[in-house]
Amino acid sequence: MNLSKILKNTFLIILASLVLSACATKKTTTTGQLQGDVYTGTDSVEYLASGVPDRVFFATNETVLTTASRETLRKQATWLRKNSDINVVLEGHADERGTREYNLALGERRANSAKDYLMTYGISSDRISVLSYGKERPVDSGSNPLAWSKNRRSVTVKAN
Repeated sequence: MNLSKILKNTFLIILASLVLSACATKKTTTTGQLQGDVYTGTDSVEYLASGVPDRVFFATNETVLTTASRETLRKQATWLRKNSDINVVLEGHADERGTREYNLALGERRANSAKDYLMTYGISSDRISVLSYGKERPVDSGSNPLAWSKNRRSVTVKAN
C-alpha cells in the first residue's frame, strides 16, 4: 500500500515537471523569412559590392550579432581590406515600437556592434562612421512582426 502511494506520487511529480518544463521552453520558430524574430529573408537586402550584403539584422531590443550577421560582416571586412581607399558609414535602425530617444540609442548601439566586429577583422575605426536613424527610416512601413524584423538592422553604406 505504502509503495503504491510512493510510486503514484513520484509519477505525478515527474508528470508535473515535464508539463512545466515544456511550458518554460523557449521555442525558436522558423517561419518563411523569420527565425525567431530575426529577419532571414533577402527581399530587402541590397549589396555593398558583388556578393557582399550591405545589412545585418537584430532581434527585438538586441544588439548581439547573429551567426548570419557575423558572416555578412566578415564578407564586408574582406571587401573593405581589398578596397582600403573606401570609408563607410554604419547606419543603425530600429523598428517603430518604443520612443524616439530609445530607438535612436538602440540604433547607435547596433551600428557600434557592427563597427566593433569589423574592427576585429582589421578595419580601422578611422574608416568607419556610425549614424543612428532609430525608427525614422523604416525599410518596411508595415506594423507586423515581419516588417519590424526588417527594420531592426545596421546598414553599411559607402561614404566616398
